[in-house]
Amino acid sequence: MRNKIWCYKNRGIDLEELKAFSEQYNLPPVISTILFNRGIKDGNAAKLFIQKPLSGVHNPLDLPDMPVAAKRIAEAIKNNEKIVVYGDYDVDGITSVVLMYSYLKSEGADVDYYIPDRVSEGYGINIMAINKIARSGAKLMITVDCGVTAVGEVEFARTQKLDVIITDHHTCKEDLPRAVAVVNPKREDSEYPFDALAGVGVSFKTVLAVAMELGRNTRDVFMRYVELAAIGTIADVMSVTDENRIIIEHGLEVMKNGGNIGIKALLEVSGALQRPVDAAMVAYIVAPRINAAGRIGNADTAVRLLLSETEEEAKAVAAELDCANRERQEAEQAIFEEAMDKVMKDATFDKKQVIVLSGEGWHHGVIGIVASRICERFYKPCILVSFENGVGKGSGRSIPGFNLFDALAATEEHLTNFGGHSAAAGLGINADSIDAFTAAINKYAAGVLTAEDMIPKIDIDCRLKPETVSVGFAKALKKLEPFGTDNERPVFSVLGVKIIAIDTVGVDKKHLKMRVASDDTVISAIGFNMSEYAMFFKNGDIVDVAFSADINVYQGRESAQLLLKDMKKHSSNN
Repeated sequence: MRNKIWCYKNRGIDLEELKAFSEQYNLPPVISTILFNRGIKDGNAAKLFIQKPLSGVHNPLDLPDMPVAAKRIAEAIKNNEKIVVYGDYDVDGITSVVLMYSYLKSEGADVDYYIPDRVSEGYGINIMAINKIARSGAKLMITVDCGVTAVGEVEFARTQKLDVIITDHHTCKEDLPRAVAVVNPKREDSEYPFDALAGVGVSFKTVLAVAMELGRNTRDVFMRYVELAAIGTIADVMSVTDENRIIIEHGLEVMKNGGNIGIKALLEVSGALQRPVDAAMVAYIVAPRINAAGRIGNADTAVRLLLSETEEEAKAVAAELDCANRERQEAEQAIFEEAMDKVMKDATFDKKQVIVLSGEGWHHGVIGIVASRICERFYKPCILVSFENGVGKGSGRSIPGFNLFDALAATEEHLTNFGGHSAAAGLGINADSIDAFTAAINKYAAGVLTAEDMIPKIDIDCRLKPETVSVGFAKALKKLEPFGTDNERPVFSVLGVKIIAIDTVGVDKKHLKMRVASDDTVISAIGFNMSEYAMFFKNGDIVDVAFSADINVYQGRESAQLLLKDMKKHSSNN
C-alpha cells in the first residue's frame, strides 16, 4: 500500500468570495468550491461550464490554415477528384477517419481511406503508403490525427502530384511540412482559443469548415458527427474543458438516444447496454474494444463497425471486436507478467527514476497499456520496447511532473524517431542503443524530477461532514459532468469515521468493500483494486477516507456510496 500525499485544492480560497458567488448564482457552496478549484470564478464562465451550450463552440475557420483547407476540400468534391483520408489505428484515429470519410461520402465525394498497419508500417505517414495512394489516382490526401511531423513524406507526395492537407493535434516541431494546409491548434502561430482538441476534434472542425464553405446547415452537421467526435476525444484522454466539454456532452446525448448503430451493437455484445451512458463508460467499455482492432487485428474492422448500415452487420462486427478485446487482454497480461519479472530481477531498479523494459516479439499493440499499468504501480515513467531483428518500437507513459515528449527530445540521439504528448509517447530505437538510451533518459530525469514528484498525490476538492454525503449530493454533482482530464470527478475527504465492516470482494478478491460510521450516519464504500488495504485496517479503526461520491442502485433502491481513492489512519494532518 503506497503512501500518498493528500492535496487540498480549496486551501487558499477566499471564503467570503465563495459565499458571495454561491448566493449570486444560486449554487450550493460545494459546487462553487469545485468550480473555484478549477479556476472558474466568473458567472458567465460557470454558466458555460455547467450548461455546455452550442454557442460555446469556436469558429473552425479560426484554426490555422483552415480557410485554405476547407476551400481545397470543397474544390475536390465539386471536381470529383479522388480523395484519400489517411488516419491512425487508435480510437482517436479511427473515429477521425470515419468522421471525415462519412461526411465526404455524404457530399458525394469520390473518397477512400487508408490506415497503416500497426506492426508492418507503424504510426504516421510512410512513403510506401503515399506511393500506393498516388498510384490509385488520388489527387488529395487528408491526414487525420497524424502528419504534422511528416516533412519528408509530404515532400515525396508533392513529387507524386498528390496534394496533402494535414489535420492533426500532436506537438509540432520547428519545421512544418509543406502541405496545402497544416491544420493544428498546437502550431506556434495559432490564434485559436483552445489547443487541446483531439485528432478527431480537428477532423470534426475541418468537416464543419467544409460544410460552411459548401453552404450547409452546420448545426445539422454538428449533431450528425458529434458522437464520433466525443468517443475519440474521451478515448484520447483530452482535456475535458472548453469546447471539448460541449462535444462530449452532446455526443453522449446522441449515444443515449440510439446514435451510431455500431456503438449500440458494441454495448450490447459487451453487456453494457443498461449502464449509464457517460464518459467513463466510453473510456472503459467502448474505447478498448475499438482499440482492440488496431492493436490485435486490423483497424479496418473498427471502421466497418462505425460505418455499419444494418443492425445485423453491426452485431457481427461488434462480436469480432469483443473477441479481439479478449485476445488483447490475454496478450497484455502475458507481457505484464514478463515485464514484472524483469523488474523483480533488476538489482538497480530502485535507483532508476524512469523504467525502460524491452522484450523480443512483444505485441506492439499492447505494450502501451502494459507501460501504463507499470507506471501506475510504481509511480515512475515507464517505457516498454518490443524488438524484432534488432529494431525496436516503444511506447511510454508518464507521471505528472515529467514531460515524456520533452524527455525523448532531450535523448533523441539514441532514437530513430519519436512523437506524442507529455503523458504518452511512442518511439523507435535500435537494439544496440537501448542501454545508452536508458542511461540518458534516467540522467535527464535526475535533473528534472524531485523526490516529491515521485510520491503519488490525490487532489481533494474539499473536506465534507459524513452527513453531507447523500443521494441528493451525488446527483447535484452530475451537473459538473462530463468528467475527465482537467475536470476529474470531484474527490472529497471525510475524517474520523469508524470502520464497522471491511472485506475483500470480487471473483479474485481484488476489491475492497466496507461500511463506515459517524454518529447516526452509516455509509457504504467500495475500493476497486484496493484489496491490499484490508491487510492494514480492521473493524473498529478510526480512519480518514478520500473518495468520490456515487449512487448505488440495488433492487430499485438508491443509496449513497463512496468510491474510495485512499484511506489512512485518522490524523489531524489529513
